[in-house]
Amino acid sequence: MPEGDTVHLAATRLHAALAGKLLVRGELRHPRLAGEDLAGRIVLGTVPVGKHLFTRFDDGRTLHSHFRMDGAWHIYRPGQGWRRPAHEARAVLASADQVAVGFALHDLELVPTAEEGRLVAHLGPDLLDPGWSDAHAAEALRRFTARGASEVGLVLAEQRVMAGVGNLYKCETCFLTGVTPWTLARDVPDPAAMIALARDLLVRNADRPQQSTTGLLGRGEQHWVFERTRLPCRRCGTTVRAAEQGESVYARPVYWCPRCQAGPQPA
Repeated sequence: MPEGDTVHLAATRLHAALAGKLLVRGELRHPRLAGEDLAGRIVLGTVPVGKHLFTRFDDGRTLHSHFRMDGAWHIYRPGQGWRRPAHEARAVLASADQVAVGFALHDLELVPTAEEGRLVAHLGPDLLDPGWSDAHAAEALRRFTARGASEVGLVLAEQRVMAGVGNLYKCETCFLTGVTPWTLARDVPDPAAMIALARDLLVRNADRPQQSTTGLLGRGEQHWVFERTRLPCRRCGTTVRAAEQGESVYARPVYWCPRCQAGPQPA
């Protein structure tokens, strides 16, 4: 599932492409929205909330989308070829000079703009909220500590605790704070610092496609442990390991250094 910074960047690009423009094409190719046509509407803008996107129109409605595992919004010029198959397109929003195509958007719905809040009311504080404050940090910490008996890797990625962290930043945050993803949340030495670090990593990458936690942007240099199975740890040289965490459809591969990270880990 995309990280919060990926969704933030998609919102930035959608807003830049369509905000203030009249739609000459507004197709929604989702079974629940087959009868809807947004042509003739003016786009007011697009904003992200956690991993949710809200594109607002001048008729008081909002198009809500969520990427899930494989969704994406692409921006094209009129007549430009699409980089994904047309049968994957679930939304086509076009102005006179820009075309936004939403691919594989399994979650897509039109709602009154005034009711956007009900779709994200369950979320914890958004780590990329431009108005992030001490109150947001305190609420995230409260929700984090309330899950003290849960594995910290699961807590970091739980959107009800704080919105925005996915598998990449979960693994990298655990590495940088020196605990394994299976450490219980109550055993994390400084949970407030862990939350602050997760937010900092997202903020660093929010306005670029590269997701670097090392500070380097070269290919193969961007991550400490994520997707580096059987490669040497960048700090100590120990072989990076991988195992699944979570259950059923929520299981994800996690990566860690068994020497640099303390705490429980699979045999």
